[in-house]
Amino acid sequence: MLTHGVAGVLDDLRVSEAAGFSSYWVAQVGLIDALTLLAAHGATGSPMELGTAVISTWERHPHMLAAQALTTQALVGDRLVVGIGVNHQPHVEQRLRLRWDRPVRHMTDYLAILTDLLESGGASHQGSAWSFDGADAKPSPGIPKVMIAALGEQMLRVAGRRTDGTILWCVGPKTIRSHIAPVINEAAAAADRPPPAIVCSIPVWVTDDPEPARAFLAMILATYETLPSYRAMMDREGVQGLGDLSIVGNEDFVRDVLGDIATSGATDFTPVPMGGNPDEEARTMTVLHDLMHAG
Repeated sequence: MLTHGVAGVLDDLRVSEAAGFSSYWVAQVGLIDALTLLAAHGATGSPMELGTAVISTWERHPHMLAAQALTTQALVGDRLVVGIGVNHQPHVEQRLRLRWDRPVRHMTDYLAILTDLLESGGASHQGSAWSFDGADAKPSPGIPKVMIAALGEQMLRVAGRRTDGTILWCVGPKTIRSHIAPVINEAAAAADRPPPAIVCSIPVWVTDDPEPARAFLAMILATYETLPSYRAMMDREGVQGLGDLSIVGNEDFVRDVLGDIATSGATDFTPVPMGGNPDEEARTMTVLHDLMHAG
């Protein structure tokens, strides 16, 4: 959606709220900042959750992210979900020119600081990757939810023990059922935490001609199948790439797959609506809208 620019995403946010969707997620990609964009949407009185999916931890100290998140929450109300992730080794090393080192330790240090700051305004943690010692007045009294992009077993266990859940990409119902849900739910239960959210995100495209649509998605999203963490999830699912994983077909097919996701252990589904023309876009949104209200 960020290809539509800031104004386009803000328009889409307003439409999604009016339609009654339960959550809206903004990707942190390129040079558009997700939290700034959500803050610009403001407090509208809607209960629709506003989430980031996801902010790279390597690029912001947890104190800076806490300040941005609490300021955003003060502007949008108590409905913010701060989705974070360690990104991918090629991006960290090749674009950021940073050293990729012990990503699980990196995340646990990050969470130790971030969650304390979001809860109380203060944190004291000396870690091998991140450290902070200090306290300030919070601009917003509420506590934003925190979720992490977790795919591997170790990161899923961190998500279950320390956060409100996980945000998934390139993960289908088979993998959620056999891998994601069992690991994160077991970790949360062992830590005496509430059942975590498992947010599944996949492109959805209602069409009577699925093969060209799948080929198009495979082409524009080909990079994901080359990243090791996503590749492992797609191998578990038994698909080559997002052309195969995406939910593409007529209304009955899309409803069946979304029903499979609903019973897989996923607690939330955030689609990436697609379409090759206005008619397909409208059909896709109609199916999603109908299923939302049917649930």
